[in-house]
Amino acid sequence: MSSPDITDREREAVADVMKTAYLSMGQYNEAFEEAFRAFTGSRHAIAVNSGTAGLHMCVRAAGIQDGDLVITTPFSFVASANVLLFERAVPVFVDVDPQTGNIDPPLVRAAILDIVSGVQGAHAWLPRRGADPARPLKAVLPVDVFGQPADFASILPLAREHNLKVIEDSCEALGATYQGRPAGTWGDYGVFAFYPNKQITTAEGGLIVTDDDEAADYMRALRNQGRAPGDTWLQHTHLGYNYRLDELSAALGAVQMSRMEELLPKRQQVADWYNERIAEIPGVEAPVIVPNTTRTSWFVYVVRFQPGIDRDAVIKALEKHGIPARPYFSPIHLQPYMVERFGFQPGDFPVTEDLGRRSLALPFSGIMTEAQVETVCQVLRKVL
Repeated sequence: MSSPDITDREREAVADVMKTAYLSMGQYNEAFEEAFRAFTGSRHAIAVNSGTAGLHMCVRAAGIQDGDLVITTPFSFVASANVLLFERAVPVFVDVDPQTGNIDPPLVRAAILDIVSGVQGAHAWLPRRGADPARPLKAVLPVDVFGQPADFASILPLAREHNLKVIEDSCEALGATYQGRPAGTWGDYGVFAFYPNKQITTAEGGLIVTDDDEAADYMRALRNQGRAPGDTWLQHTHLGYNYRLDELSAALGAVQMSRMEELLPKRQQVADWYNERIAEIPGVEAPVIVPNTTRTSWFVYVVRFQPGIDRDAVIKALEKHGIPARPYFSPIHLQPYMVERFGFQPGDFPVTEDLGRRSLALPFSGIMTEAQVETVCQVLRKVL
């Protein structure tokens, strides 16, 4: 489905780490974090071992606790909801915009106003079981789906008015901009991830950006087994985790960050090749980029089929021709553990479920050639 864009510069940097005595929390972590501070303009950058770890620490920093309510999206990778469950909080799902797949701002607004109005208003938005309508609404967790930022100009004012923390899941959107401002910098905290199919990779890894000094100190402690500034190796002020990023991964990431203005245009070129060809295939819709997205950062290339086309049958047929393809996304609320815990049912979030049925991720990476894109599209046309 995807291949990382790795050069000898990355290989040499990783090899250089092996010549030092520091394999964890050394100069390459510092260089990687500095690169992110410069790239995003954020006051703090905190490297961690996964995007999930980063989101989890943001949930802790936001003071979200057992039973608290958090508005988020059911159209995402499961980690964005799982981090709430880690703290026994309740995800309050609202449906998504049919064009972008991002959380729908009018529904966010309606949910906030109803929930803060009291128990009766909250009932309309909470899952069938496992939620207490008397618990407070603490935060909004939007996801920048497929490299396109959520509509923050519509979400932030009401969140601020009601003192809600905003946790921006930018794990798919490094390098994107919304109204000219970098993704990841719109919320109180933003999180990026660096799995091998992302815009840059550290193999496994993630990073948090924030301008909140107190939260940054707290999250640095959490990632390092709860050791606060001044703690010795065996002193632990907080209940923490081993969420550190190792030096080998940081070295890889630091070089990748130095290549950002090379890597992003390469991905854009592949997306452009796809866009040209998909436009000529009946029954297939190319991704829609909305005006507020001033720079798309292509994470995956996801098409949608018109109703009546059996997406799963297309996947099987493509595989017979050696073309891998995947559904993107399967709705979170219909995952078995979510159904068991909260009683969600098919039909609860119709736009999410429709996108889940009709969406297909095609092979995509910055090192694909135009000939490879042509092959994928020719086979897709033949299969249809």
